[in-house]
Amino acid sequence: MPRLNNFFLCLCLSIFFYTDSVFAQSLGDPVVHITFGSGTSTHAGALPADSGSTSYTYSANDFPSDGYYTIENTTAGAGNVWWSTTDHTGNSGGYMMIVNASEAKTDYFYKREVDGLCGGTTYQFSAWAGNLLRSQDISPPNITFAILDASTGAVIQSYPTGTIALQPSGFKWIQYKFNFTLPSSISNVIIKMTNNSNGGAPANDLALDDITFSPYGPALVASFSSSSSVTEETECAGQTKSFTLTVPAPTGYTSPAYQWQVNTGSGWTDIIGATSLTYVASPTVQGTYEYRLAAAESTSISSLSCRVVSNVLTLVVNSSATATASSNSPVCAGNTLSLTASTGISYLWTGPNGFTSTLQNPTISNLTTAAAGTYTVTVTTGNCSAQGSAIVNVYAQPVANAGKDVTICSGDTTTLHASGGTSYSWSPTTGLSDPTIAEPVASPTDTTAYIVTVSNSSACTSTDTVVVNVQQKPSANAGLDKIMTQGQTVTLNGKAKGSDVSYYWTPAEYLSSDTVLNPTASPPESITYTLHVVSNIGCGSEATDDVSVTVYKAITIPNTFTPNGDGVNDTWDITALSTYPKSLTQVFNRYGTEIFQSIGYAKPWDGKVNGQVVPSGTYYYKIDLKNGNVFSGWLLVMR
Repeated sequence: MPRLNNFFLCLCLSIFFYTDSVFAQSLGDPVVHITFGSGTSTHAGALPADSGSTSYTYSANDFPSDGYYTIENTTAGAGNVWWSTTDHTGNSGGYMMIVNASEAKTDYFYKREVDGLCGGTTYQFSAWAGNLLRSQDISPPNITFAILDASTGAVIQSYPTGTIALQPSGFKWIQYKFNFTLPSSISNVIIKMTNNSNGGAPANDLALDDITFSPYGPALVASFSSSSSVTEETECAGQTKSFTLTVPAPTGYTSPAYQWQVNTGSGWTDIIGATSLTYVASPTVQGTYEYRLAAAESTSISSLSCRVVSNVLTLVVNSSATATASSNSPVCAGNTLSLTASTGISYLWTGPNGFTSTLQNPTISNLTTAAAGTYTVTVTTGNCSAQGSAIVNVYAQPVANAGKDVTICSGDTTTLHASGGTSYSWSPTTGLSDPTIAEPVASPTDTTAYIVTVSNSSACTSTDTVVVNVQQKPSANAGLDKIMTQGQTVTLNGKAKGSDVSYYWTPAEYLSSDTVLNPTASPPESITYTLHVVSNIGCGSEATDDVSVTVYKAITIPNTFTPNGDGVNDTWDITALSTYPKSLTQVFNRYGTEIFQSIGYAKPWDGKVNGQVVPSGTYYYKIDLKNGNVFSGWLLVMR
């Protein structure tokens, strides 16, 4: 027979919990459940040698010979001889028993003694098996499952599988099971699986897995409701809601006994005193609680090997919801109330005046005193809810009165008069004797709007405004002094300041108008004008300011003179030039050489340079009066 490359092995014991809502009959927890375990190594080792659990010989070879077995977690290395399969449960690394049957029919694949059973109780035996061969199978597997009296070896019940047929399209696990009732005198039995088929090449190669032996009895259908099959409920931690668990009375027992059990994650335990078909559960601590009812004849109820159990009822106790509510209370009327709730999934606020909101942190603006009272929020997390509340106080606003607007003259003072509260605060503080009293003395330099914030005993505030109009006293500015030449005109640049003022110039002579700030002046001689500014509302006395207008004489510049000593026209006589004592007069020859200079013109030029008469001819002059007027031209000297 060809050899296989890989086999895997392990042995372990586990418990199955049945959770179907309705059973034709009910099973108890397995007394025996052999899964052969799981692991990461290729082989798990032999079954215990001293137990006589098999008449076959263990082989660590990947492909055991006839009469040998191994335990592995895959047959993927079997090439084209065996189908590739894993254990029945699909466990990661789960092991199964692989048997290469011998040619004899007297051998047995597996046996095990089970003790501590209850006589007169019905049990169910089951195992999963399958034909490993891919194509040719001279003698297909055929197994007899038998329950023997452990004392005498007598067969209590047997069940032949018949031919486990070859599967041409792939390996197939098949479950074989049967029920039997123990005689009342027997408590120990032997489970035995015997080979009914010849071995050979290739023949009778099989896999075994999940050998189970469990109590079997009348149907137990548990529910949270007597009228419907409700198997799951939820509750919130800290609450006191009760749940009634019920099971209809089963048929088939002579003298039934019952025991409710609970599992909170550490396995099933009996609930003391819970021995009827109903049980009231009311856990308050967060967690998952599983409940089931165990039943047996009253003489056997204390033995776990004799009980059948109902389907499982699950009660999930969620974490309790928490709710806190707070606000920015106390709040003054007219302001905004802000409510705050602790974190949850959903919220429902209720409060005075029919207030409702589903926001976590709602607000109410333009509050009135009618909004005072208790605000309650229901915070929901999952299916758990809790309530919190906040008491809100709403205080009335004071009525601020800053008094009537007033008018004062610049430099004067006035007393402000505020009312309506117990404390006061003025702004701006500029010009106030004390901004924290109701009646400060105000002396602003300019018109100012003063705002008073009035507070009452509840610290609520309101504001009002009073305007102090400041009338400025008159002020006059006649402008800069002026210089002009006789016959010309100048414009005066007066400025008047003050609230509601009038103005005029004195004297009025030679002015285009004496009631405008910028009159045109044309005096023939130097003169001083005075600008008068008068308040029309009686603020302050008349203000004045002077401006001087200096009038220079007009000069006449002759372009010819005859310095020949005849007493006629012997000097360059420039009319009125002598009235300009700071003037500069220069004469140049045709080469640009200065031949005459005079500051002021106290003595007219006589046509001489250094005592010598200049030759007749044309000369050039420049006269700077030092008042902004400069004259230039030519001059003819003749003999």
